[in-house]
Amino acid sequence: MSRIGKLPITLPASIQVTVADNNVVTVKGPKGSLSTPVDKDIVVKQEDGQLIVERPTEQKRHKAMHGLYRSLINNMVIGVTEGYKERLELVGVGYKATVAGKVLELALGYSHNIFMALPDEVVATAVTEKGKAPVITLESNDKQLIGQVAAKIRSLRKVEPYKGKGIRFVGEVVRRKAGKTASK
Repeated sequence: MSRIGKLPITLPASIQVTVADNNVVTVKGPKGSLSTPVDKDIVVKQEDGQLIVERPTEQKRHKAMHGLYRSLINNMVIGVTEGYKERLELVGVGYKATVAGKVLELALGYSHNIFMALPDEVVATAVTEKGKAPVITLESNDKQLIGQVAAKIRSLRKVEPYKGKGIRFVGEVVRRKAGKTASK
């Protein structure tokens, strides 16, 4: 049996979960509401303050879906109670980030600044301390969306292996390469 799928999801008291007839699971909590469609073969039941995800057979497809939907629903529960946070740092001379409303402005060493519109569900803040790399903090209740936005921001200037310049997650370890060596 799926090790992830068989674990029950504990629901805090502040959470409301509804499973519609068309197998759409909706989770409401203090940080908002999220919903996801679930495959018609997977059964989601609510018992004793817990959600239980079950599969009908031992087919490979059902086993894969079992763990997937349990993880998706668990991420929604965590998202509407605690929320998710991603932190990115800009390492490089002259790299800057500013947030104005829902627009993130990045100066990443190109000939122009990059303006990125953020989704409504994502809240961004940019902090620049003297002597340290600027840090962008993204907050949201949707784990998938915040990961996608963070990956998009990171792709604007990937970390290069020689000097380590670029956008990276806070705490990310970058493998550095040795540069050219002198010939004589």
